[in-house]
This record gives sequence, C-alpha cells and structure tokens, in this order.
Amino acid sequence: MFQHPGDSNISKFQVSEFILMGFPGIHTWQHWLSLPLALLYLLALTANILILIIINQEATLHQPMYHFLGILAVVDMGLATTIMPKILAILWFSAKAISLPECFAQMYVIHCFVGMESGIFVCMAIDRYVAICKPLHYPAIITEYFVVKATVLMALRNTLTTIPVPVLAAQRHYCSQNQIEHCLCSNLGVTSLSCDDRTINSIYQLLLAWTLMGSDVALIFLSYVLILHSVLKLNSAEAASKALSTCTSHLILILFFYTVVIVISITHNATMTFPLVPVLLNVLHNVIPPALNPMVYALKNKELREGLYKLLKLNIKGNERGRGSLR
Repeated sequence: MFQHPGDSNISKFQVSEFILMGFPGIHTWQHWLSLPLALLYLLALTANILILIIINQEATLHQPMYHFLGILAVVDMGLATTIMPKILAILWFSAKAISLPECFAQMYVIHCFVGMESGIFVCMAIDRYVAICKPLHYPAIITEYFVVKATVLMALRNTLTTIPVPVLAAQRHYCSQNQIEHCLCSNLGVTSLSCDDRTINSIYQLLLAWTLMGSDVALIFLSYVLILHSVLKLNSAEAASKALSTCTSHLILILFFYTVVIVISITHNATMTFPLVPVLLNVLHNVIPPALNPMVYALKNKELREGLYKLLKLNIKGNERGRGSLR
C-alpha cells in the first residue's frame, strides 16, 4: 500500500491509494443507508431521462428555457453518477480503496459538475429576466445560438478554473495516513491527510467558491430583483401572478442548491465535533438536487406535465396494443 517517493530527502512513505471509510461515526451500520441512496440515484436517473425524452418529443418545448432544463438534466445525471456508484460499492461491497489518480479525477469532475449546475441556474435566471422584463426583445436575445454560447462558456469556465484543484492536491505529499473519513474525494478531506503545508489548497478553494459561486449568486440575485421590480409595476394582479409563476420552480431549486452549499461550508468547521454532518450533507447535496430538479419542474410547469401525461398514455396504449396482438 505504501511506496517510497523519488525524493531521498523525505524519509516518510508516499501512499499509493486512499481508503474511503464512508460515513464517520456510523461505520457499523452505514450499509443501511445504501437503500435510500440507491433509490435516490435511481430516481435521479429515471426522472432526468424522462425530462429529456419529453423535451425531445414535444415540439412546444423546443424553446431556450427547456433547452437549459435539458442541459441541467444531463449535468445532474453526470454529478450523481460521478459519486453514487463508488458510494454504493463502499456500502455494499466494502470496496473502500481508491487510487490517487482516480481520487483526484473524481475531485475534478465533482467540482466541474457543481460549477456547471450553478452556471446553468444563472443562464435560466437571465432567460426569465429577459422573458419578463424585456418580452418584446426575448425572441431576438434568447435564441438557440444564445443557449449554445452560454452553455459552451459555462463549460469552459468550469473545466478550466477547476483544473488547479486536483493539480494542487496531487502536489501534496501523503504519508502514513491514507484513511479518508468520507464517501467521496472532497478537496479539503483529501488534502487534510497531507504531511506538508496545504494553505495554497485552502486559499484556492476559497477563491474558487467566492469567484464562481459568489458571482453566480450575485447575478441570480440581481436578475430576480429586476424581475420583482418589473412585476410590481404591472397594473394587473393576474399578470403579475402569471409572470412570477414562471419563476417559482427555478427559485425553489436555486434556494435549495445554494442554501445547502452555505450550510456545508459552515458545518465543515464543525467536523471535529460532528463529523457525520458535513459528510452526509455533502453526499445528499450531490444526489438530492438531481432527483429533485426534474420533479419540481414537472409539478410546477404545465407544459412538462402535459408532456409527461402524453408520454405515459402512449406507453399504456402501446402496452395494451401489444397484449391485444398476443391474444
């Protein structure tokens, strides 16, 4: 498990793999968490695939707002799939070992997907701002080309700015201790095992959070302030209610996503007292939004509900025809 580093001046060993211990404090019965986590993962995959099928099949949903929702569905499935198979392997088969390259790769992909989800929320907020505040200019501003440009920009932003996270983590020297009290390779969880100074890692993590998440939250907040200001100027209460109803599902998801991010940041400082809390929140934050996002939109959005009903009716009719032909 341990190997000598190339530098002869370092007398300690360099670990060749990490051991993901799972949920701290409940190792003896943590396998019972596998059932709800597996169900959440299955729900996330099923719900997001349904969203993609509905958007693809319904011509009325071939609009920028639903294109962003489809992109969000792909990001959600990617985020959940990055962590859930390994977590379930830990809980079901005690497959706790993970090589350093695999660990750093997982760290990078998680950061990319979380940043991408935040970026898509910004794009959706801008879409709602233009739709409500500048409705006459909406078709000219929010086009399919805008969706492509915004998505590519967000993808580049997140893939490039998060590269230093695993690179800096890989530069640390890991000796003796290789057990991570976590289910996934979080940056701070991994680098806390290093034998040398990790100040640069903590500084970059903080800088990344403030620049990416901070700017995203600021843009979303500004968009909704302008939306609210525009809605309050409407003379008709019915028109104001209709305008705000198009933002309800988006606001619910945004509030949940960023609230959990803030709570995780706060509770990370309480790791020594309640180590289970930040780990559990971190895992749930990566699996609940992917399961929650499509359901909130399906429940709050009339067009998606109608698309779902049509899809289910087609499947039921197809099954009935199949049974009839067998008879």
